[in-house]
Amino acid sequence: MSDPRWSDVDHYIERKLLGEDAALDAALAANHAGGLPAIDVSAAQGRFLHLLALAGRATRILEVGTLGGYSTIELARGLAEGGRVVTLEIDPHHAAVARANIDRAGLSDRVDIRVAPALDTLDAMVAGGEGPFDLVFIDADKQRNAAYVDRAVGLSRPGTIVIVDNVIRDGRVIDAASDDPTVRGTRALFDALERDDRVVATAVQTVGNKQWDGFVMAVVK
Repeated sequence: MSDPRWSDVDHYIERKLLGEDAALDAALAANHAGGLPAIDVSAAQGRFLHLLALAGRATRILEVGTLGGYSTIELARGLAEGGRVVTLEIDPHHAAVARANIDRAGLSDRVDIRVAPALDTLDAMVAGGEGPFDLVFIDADKQRNAAYVDRAVGLSRPGTIVIVDNVIRDGRVIDAASDDPTVRGTRALFDALERDDRVVATAVQTVGNKQWDGFVMAVVK
């Protein structure tokens, strides 16, 4: 399902409110040249993450799924003075592209990229008492989203915001019979959040350059 007006409106938002951004444009170009999948957040969504960090005066941000660092750049730009983003990526090539993009944006001193399966890293972080984080953004393999959120809450404090991307799946999230592992993983996330009394959560549907999708937002009690 798609409507060309969705992208037209996104372009209007970008033109009126975001403007040109050489570092983000260069990151997208480098991602394409490096063969990374074109699954970054949209420009408007990236700015939304930036604003969440700014509004919360975040000093510690956790990101699960670095890809080429597009969202990482927006998150890092929103940090309070002296703040840091810890971002987790399983693919060494993706991490290398991200490092170059983040360095080009002048943000290397604010970003810690950790290359390993995210659950392994998260478990080590929980065991090491590495939290709390002020903001968490999860945009990795959808099959493990429920586990990622569980670990994220363990690394949080009351008031921490947890965002999980791509939870509507073109409306397929409501298909209980789906055999798509991304849909099944997303439904498992909703089931887990339904039972989790540590958070208050909602989900918002979106349309735009990324078609029909949306995100979960949870706040730790």
